[in-house]
This record gives sequence, C-alpha cells and structure tokens, in this order.
Amino acid sequence: MFGNNVTPLQEFASAVSRLEPVRYRGRLTRIAGEVLEVSGLSGIARIGDLISVRRKGGKPLDGEVVSLGDGIVSAMAYDSLEGLRQDDTVTLDHNPQFCPADAWLGHVIDAFGRRLDEAELVQGSTAVNLRASPPAATKRRRTGARLSTGLAVFDTMLPFVGGQRVGLFAGSGVGKSHLLARLAQHMSADVVVVGLIGERGREVREFVEETLGPEGMKRCCVIAATSDQPAAVKRRASWATLATAEYFRDQGKSVLLLFDSLTRFAEAHREMAVTAGEAASLRGFPPSTSPMIASLVERAGPGPLSGSGDITAVFTVLVAGSDMDEPVADMVRGVLDGHIVLDRTIAERGRYPAIDVRRSVSRSLPDAASAPENALISDARSVFGLYEKVLPMIQVGLYQKGGDPTTDRAVDVWTALDAFVAEQSEGPEQAFARLGSMLSQAAPDQDEDKNKD
Repeated sequence: MFGNNVTPLQEFASAVSRLEPVRYRGRLTRIAGEVLEVSGLSGIARIGDLISVRRKGGKPLDGEVVSLGDGIVSAMAYDSLEGLRQDDTVTLDHNPQFCPADAWLGHVIDAFGRRLDEAELVQGSTAVNLRASPPAATKRRRTGARLSTGLAVFDTMLPFVGGQRVGLFAGSGVGKSHLLARLAQHMSADVVVVGLIGERGREVREFVEETLGPEGMKRCCVIAATSDQPAAVKRRASWATLATAEYFRDQGKSVLLLFDSLTRFAEAHREMAVTAGEAASLRGFPPSTSPMIASLVERAGPGPLSGSGDITAVFTVLVAGSDMDEPVADMVRGVLDGHIVLDRTIAERGRYPAIDVRRSVSRSLPDAASAPENALISDARSVFGLYEKVLPMIQVGLYQKGGDPTTDRAVDVWTALDAFVAEQSEGPEQAFARLGSMLSQAAPDQDEDKNKD
C-alpha cells in the first residue's frame, strides 16, 4: 500500500510536518498615533508576540504586541504605517524565531536575524529567548582574571577582568566609537558581539568597514538598528544583541560585548512604554525604565558555574553636557562594575582616548592587581588629582616651583603620565613596568635646579 517501504506512521508524520502552523487572525480596528489596536486576538495574544498586518497592494507590516486591554490588543509597528486601513487582516505569531549561528561572525545582522545587505544568512538550529533571564545569582561564577586590552590605561589604572560590566560615559564626538573599535580589535576575547542601537546609517557602515576593518570583523558579529527605525525595532535589537552574546557564551567562549548605547535603548523603551499608557515620571522616563535597564545589563557578566564562558561588557551611555547625574547615567552606575568617563576638554586638546582617569573607576580593583601594582595605581591617580588642583594657578601664572615637593613632582610627571593614558600596550606586565619607570624618575629640570644650588 505504501511504496518504498514507508510505514503508515512515517507517512502520517510526513504529512503532519507539511501542515502550516495554526494562525490566529484579528482585525485592525483603530490607529491611534503609533499604536495599532486589534480586535479578535484578546485572550490569545501575549506581550512580545509579533503581528503582521496585510496591507492591500503592499508588503505586510510587522509589529509587536505591547499592551492588552478589554477585547483589544495594542501593538507598535516595525515600519511606516503608510497604506494601512481600518479592518485590515492581522495575523498573530506566537513564536517569533531568533536563531544565532557561528556563521554570523563577520556580518551585520538586524533585529530579526537577517543580514542588512539582504544576502542569505545561515540560521542556527535552535531558537533563543530574546528576553532570557540572567543566570541565578547563586549559580554564576565570580569575575575572572585580568584581561589584556591593548591600551596601557586599561592594563593598569582601569583594569578589565573576565565577566566585568563597565559603563562608558561620553558626549557626542569625543571618540567613543574609536575606543570601542580599539577594544574590539585588541581586547582578549574569543568572540566580539557589537550592538549598534540608534546609530546613523552611514556610521554603521563606517564603523564596520573603516573603524573595525576586515581584521576586526573576523571575530565580530554586529547587531544594528539605525536611528530612523521605530522604537520597537531598537528595543528588539538590544535584546537580540544580548541573546547573541549568550549564544556564544553558552558554547564556553569568552565574549566581549560592546553595546552602543544604553541611552538609546532607554529612550526606545520610554517611547513604547508611554505610548502603551505608562505614566512618565523622571524627566519623561517611566518607572519601568530602571528595571528594564537592570534586566538587560544583568544578562552580561560571568556565566553559570559550569559549561559556559563569560560576557565581558562595555555599555555606552550618552551624557549631554557631561552631566553624570542625568537619569540614564544615574540608573546605570549602580548596576555596573565600573565606569569610564570621556571628557570633551581632553578630546579638544587632542589626546585620544579622552579618558578622565580621575573620574573613572574600575570596581575590579584592588583584587585585579598585586600590592605593588595597586601602589603604582594609587600614586598615578594622586598625580592626576594634584595636577587638577594646581592647574588653575598654572593657567594664570601664579604657580611657582619649590613651594611643595609633592605638587612639584605632580607637575613634572603629569605630561608623561597624560601621554601614557593614550599609549598602546603589549600586556599588563609591560604597561606596569612602563608606569613604574615613569613615576620613579625625577624630572630633568629638577636635577638641573639641584646642580645650580
């Protein structure tokens, strides 16, 4: 009865596999600003499900369910609302798939797991949860060993350790992207996952082709959502970035996550939450913003106790006018393991990266360094602090040598130490040796003064 020795059970299984999944359909009843209100899906749709609106004469419009009400499901679209009509058919997708794969390395991916150049991309065999929970606090490892970064300041005064989460606080145009690229190229990691959230379209290409370059992209996967895309896409791309990093972490790999930026993620969430009916509070940000940021950041860090790697993360935060107390910056500092501050004044005098060492902190210290290394770090930071205090006097011509030997030393050493912040490094040992040599040497003009006396 069945040819080629196919059993009835096998034939039945084959027929079942060819069946289309059940699709729930509703009706577009109202468009309120950016919100699509749909009837017929109440009691079926869930927060985070995807919808697709069939537009007459155009391709379907996808969106995301953001709130549920009495008989009405509200969604936000992933594209322009142009061409929508009342009573358009809406299809619900309960299981939006996101399937990372090793083949994603070297490519730029969108929020839905597609290549931005629309070329075919290999998908993974297993879908991952875009909004996965972080490992349980009692079942994840502690942060690991100190990492080599390729930059002297991070190999000494502001060290990174495996699984550390650091905030990079910067205004626009102070070298943030170039610093991220240097970390992507030189920092110790098996895989680098970069999230570009809300970037301008031309900057995405420049970052990939010029800033990272072919060598930098070999071990990188870039997830991008450009500034012109709706808030729902930016927020989904943020979760997709973390999900991709978790995919490689669960293979036992050391992952470097560069997330640019948490501010745009928070702004996208604010737009969606307020549109869905949540009341705005702190400078327009709704109360759910802080836990939303914390839930995203907590997914990075050390992996579970066995069978996985770590996610060492750098999250950028945009601070307008260097205001470290603006809402997002204030929310973020408490959930990170350190912060790096880029200063516009330093950038304007031509030193890149424009890191303000005095205002930057790595919470991996003092454990990440030995006692002699911690002494060198403390000495270097004191030099920056003393020079900062005496700088106004130097600028107006009131500073005179000889009043205080400690301050005189800070003035003499500062120029070399400031240049050290921008130096490349071959590793922590070499960088600490260079720092120790610099701090132990007397300034040449001091020796000349002694000879004159």
